[in-house]
Amino acid sequence: MSITVGVLSIQGDVCENMAASHQALDEMNISGNVIPVKTPSAISDVDVMIIPGGESTTIGLLTLAGDTLATLGERIRGGMPTLGVCAGLILLAGDVTDRMLGGTGQPLLKVLDIKLERNSFGRQRDSFETILSMKPLGIGDFPGVFIRAPSVTAVSPDVEVLSVYDNRIVAVKQNNTIGTSFHPELSGSTELHRHLIDMARR
Repeated sequence: MSITVGVLSIQGDVCENMAASHQALDEMNISGNVIPVKTPSAISDVDVMIIPGGESTTIGLLTLAGDTLATLGERIRGGMPTLGVCAGLILLAGDVTDRMLGGTGQPLLKVLDIKLERNSFGRQRDSFETILSMKPLGIGDFPGVFIRAPSVTAVSPDVEVLSVYDNRIVAVKQNNTIGTSFHPELSGSTELHRHLIDMARR
């Protein structure tokens, strides 16, 4: 079975997630491709989607063009395994506020039934790294990299909490969709990318 991983290539850590996905496919000895995704037609060609970190408002506004946001939402709700990283997690959320600004009014996919706070850990200068795990996925200790990271402030009963740091939720899963506050593509581990690819094989 060949797997095609798509990385939303509007803005953000595109190259890093493509590299981690290539490495994950190699480590799993799976035939597959990793492609940048910018258009609705490209979304239709992938088995797995990664929405990388970047600037969530910019990503949301740019994906509105050409119905990319709507098509992405349809594929995710249809069961496509999806990972949202930092800004990607924000785009997946149902309700978002900013720690300093309050309501954001930004475009959202609303596929994760969560409430989220942007910039929960501070601004760019407050970036840090700490050891995390995602035991519900069988993923042990790895370095979690936080860059202008959000946190999840509330979840519905349908959402599984995967990781908590400093009493704040930093990773969640609902059905086929995973969201992380941190950047797994910068951790040196491909375990989460491998888990996502494995979801497409089930």
